[in-house]
Amino acid sequence: MLSRETNRDIFARASEDSDVAVIEGVMGLFDGKSAPSLSGTTAEMALWLDAAVVLVLDAAAMAGSAAAIVHGFDTLIPELRLAAVICNKVAGTKHYGYLRDAIAARCRPVPVGGLPRDPAFSIPERHLGLHLAHETLTEDRLTSLAAWVESHLDLDRVLDLGAAPRPDAPDRPALRQPARSEPHARIGIARDAAFCFYYEDNLDLLRAQGAQLIAFSPLADRALPPDLDGIYLGGGYPELHAEALSANAPMREAVAAFVARDAPVYAECGGFMYLTEAIVGAGGQRWPMAGIFPTSARMQTRLAMLGYIEVEGANTAGWLAEGERGRGHEFRYSVIDPMPGTISRAYREPAEAYRVKSALASYIHLHFLSCPGFAERFVNSCAGWRARNPQ
Repeated sequence: MLSRETNRDIFARASEDSDVAVIEGVMGLFDGKSAPSLSGTTAEMALWLDAAVVLVLDAAAMAGSAAAIVHGFDTLIPELRLAAVICNKVAGTKHYGYLRDAIAARCRPVPVGGLPRDPAFSIPERHLGLHLAHETLTEDRLTSLAAWVESHLDLDRVLDLGAAPRPDAPDRPALRQPARSEPHARIGIARDAAFCFYYEDNLDLLRAQGAQLIAFSPLADRALPPDLDGIYLGGGYPELHAEALSANAPMREAVAAFVARDAPVYAECGGFMYLTEAIVGAGGQRWPMAGIFPTSARMQTRLAMLGYIEVEGANTAGWLAEGERGRGHEFRYSVIDPMPGTISRAYREPAEAYRVKSALASYIHLHFLSCPGFAERFVNSCAGWRARNPQ
C-alpha cells in the first residue's frame, strides 16, 4: 500500500530504540500483487530493508524434499538474504533430524529448529481471520508458548543471523521525525471489542496533524466523551456484537445527534456498518444501528471482498481531494443494500464511500500515509467545526 520510502521511514521510526525488529511476512514469501512480480511481496519488503529472512516451512509430510523447497526459495531471487529455516509441524526428534540434515547438506539457509505438531498452540480462525491476541493469548498461554519455542529453536542463532548487514547492503533508512502540530481538535475514537482494527500509523498521523484522540466504547459507554470535535469509527467485529451495540440506544442516539449537528465523522468497514440503519445477520435477524446512512449491512456466509484497493477522490464530498488517490484494503463478509442515488459518493466508482452531512463512511480501510492530505483535512475539518461551534 505504501512506497519504498514510506515503508523505510516507518521501519526507521519503529526500530529506533530496538535491539531487534521482527517483521511478519504476509502469505508466502513471493506472493503479492502479481505472480511474475515482486511487487507487494514479503520478499520485496525484505529487499527494501535488507532484512534477513527466516523461512517457516510446513514440513508435516516430507523429509529430504524439504531441501528442494528451501533451495528453490533461496535461489529464486539471489540477492534476497534468506538466512534461516524453521521447520513447522514436525512429527518428532527423528523426523526433524531428517529435515535438518537434508537442508544443512544442500542449502545455504541454516536450519535453526523444528516446532512439533501441537494443536494446543493453534490460534483459532473465524470469518475475518484469526482470533485477536487479547482473546486468546493469556499470560499463562504466552509463558507456555515462550517455553515451547525456546525448547525447540536456537533463538541465539536466529538473532546472530540477523545482526550484521551485508557489506553491499543498501543504506539504512534515515530517521525522519514528522513535524507535529499543537493539539487543536478532540477526536473520539471507538475502541472496544467491536471496533478494534486501526492502522497505528493512521493514529500517529492524526496526532501529528494536531488531533487529541479520546477513546470511547460504543458497546459500553452510554454517551460520547465531552467536547468532541469529530469521531473516527474504525473496523472490527460489529456483527459479532450487533445485539449489544443495538441495545445501547443512548450511544446510537448520541452518534446520530452528533452527525445531525454536521460534525465530522469518519467511519470505515465496521464503523460504516454501525452508521447504517441496521446490521442483518446471515440468518435474517435485524439489529438497528445509528441510522445515518439509509441502507442496511447484510452478513453473508461467503467472503464478499478481500484485497488491496486504490481509490480516487470523486469530488469535494470527502477528505480525499478530487483526483487525489489513496490506498487501503477491504476484508469483509457483509454487503450493503442499494444506496439511494441521493446520497453523495466521495470516491470514483467502483470504490464505495458515501457522505451524509459531514459523515464519510466506506468499507475501505484507508492507509493515511498513502494520502497524508486526507488526515490533515479531516483534522482541520474537526478544528473548523470547533471554531463554528464553541463548546
